[in-house]
Amino acid sequence: MSLADRAEATGATVFVPDPRLTNEDLAPAEKRNWKVFDLFAMWMSDVHNLGNYTFAAGLLVLGMNVWQVFTSLLAGFVLIYVGMNWMGRIGQRHGVPFPVVSRISFGVWGANIPALIRAVIAIMWYGIQTYLASVAVNVMLLAAWPGLKSLTESSFLGLDTLGWISFVSLWLIQAAIISRGMETIRKFQDFCGPAIWLVMIALAVWILAKAHWTISLTSTPHPVSTGEQWRQWFGAIGLILATYGTLMLNFCDFSRFAPDYRTVRRGNFWGLPINSTAFVVVSVIVTAGSLEVFGEAITDPAELVAKVGNTWVLVVAALTFAVATMGVNIVANFVSPAYDLANVWPQKISFKAGGMISTVAALVVTPWNLFSNPTVVNYFLGGLGAFLGPLFGVIMVDYYVIKRGKVDVQQLFDAAPGSPYHYRKGVNPKALWAFLPSAAVAAVLALVKTFSGVAPYSWFIGTALAAGLYLALCRRDRAPVPAPVPVA
Repeated sequence: MSLADRAEATGATVFVPDPRLTNEDLAPAEKRNWKVFDLFAMWMSDVHNLGNYTFAAGLLVLGMNVWQVFTSLLAGFVLIYVGMNWMGRIGQRHGVPFPVVSRISFGVWGANIPALIRAVIAIMWYGIQTYLASVAVNVMLLAAWPGLKSLTESSFLGLDTLGWISFVSLWLIQAAIISRGMETIRKFQDFCGPAIWLVMIALAVWILAKAHWTISLTSTPHPVSTGEQWRQWFGAIGLILATYGTLMLNFCDFSRFAPDYRTVRRGNFWGLPINSTAFVVVSVIVTAGSLEVFGEAITDPAELVAKVGNTWVLVVAALTFAVATMGVNIVANFVSPAYDLANVWPQKISFKAGGMISTVAALVVTPWNLFSNPTVVNYFLGGLGAFLGPLFGVIMVDYYVIKRGKVDVQQLFDAAPGSPYHYRKGVNPKALWAFLPSAAVAAVLALVKTFSGVAPYSWFIGTALAAGLYLALCRRDRAPVPAPVPVA
């Protein structure tokens, strides 16, 4: 039912949304069937991937011990849990996706700025994650069937034949899933989220048995000073926040389908502080076990599985890692650009059309070449990633402090000059004045080597700076606090 139909059904003045701002995918969600397990499984899909495993394992190699990795990332996931609840509440309360939420603070046309920034980052990483999954599959396929090595001796556009087969296969499977819409995505991530636990638990049992069930939780392969360990401890918190800053920004794309805010909080609780920290612990224990068994810390789970030497184990692990990576890819890197591109031209681009555009773009950019180019990954994607914190800061302060949660959802689909979210020609200049300098500072801190000591905290700094600037610019625009109701 459209916004106009709802108004007519309730006897209210009929509101006709501007067709340039709406379609059925951007309108407030009607079907609120995402339960606690769906959100929990969504977080499993997002967390259970090769990148997070390698990140946690890498902290052990850098000089932190198992307990330090555990406590630092637990603290990080608690902070992420709080941020996700903030954004999740907006999505659940109003039922609209991220680009429409952005209209509240950036204006009905200005919302395309945060939406497109988020979309470009997601499309690039969509391709890169698909490529990384195909690499893991290739490692295990070659270990299982060495004769496939002949397919790696010729290449096209920088990728060998086996690489093309694996990449295109995963790309097509993902495209088939996402072309069916959010309900199919919900069902898929309900399956693929728990799947990787089977492999991880089996891997942990195998490596612990090989290590005779004795590994050290307090030692590290590269001991460093106590001061350096504390620096790494806080740095790990900053880096994990920056990593999840992407999904924290558009979590409303998922929470809009929850029936109530309690569902959002519970799903986030089990999925973030509990499940995510557990995955980190298993990842680090497996890495510590590899150090005990093989004399080196193996941070790539695909390489570790390949050492098992059993063909069927390799095949099952390859399929599981592929499913897990597709899960995180769809959650973190597909849903957002699908909505973001639909927001640019709602009359012509639906959620499904935006998703197909994203998948094609992720193939056209040849992500294996992007990933092999540190300049692109660090400066282009890293620079854009630094913008996410300031966007989050502006949106949160505007919603919770300036507008105090008072939003007229109908007016988010009205481009008339008199509407409250039209601001100045459809753009809120105060949001831009707070965002642009904060984003510039965050990008410099993240990318310039001189500031490498504070680079892990660029998301924190950018978020706080943008929030403070926006609050100062809008100090006279705060919505009035409701008067207390007198007690009879």
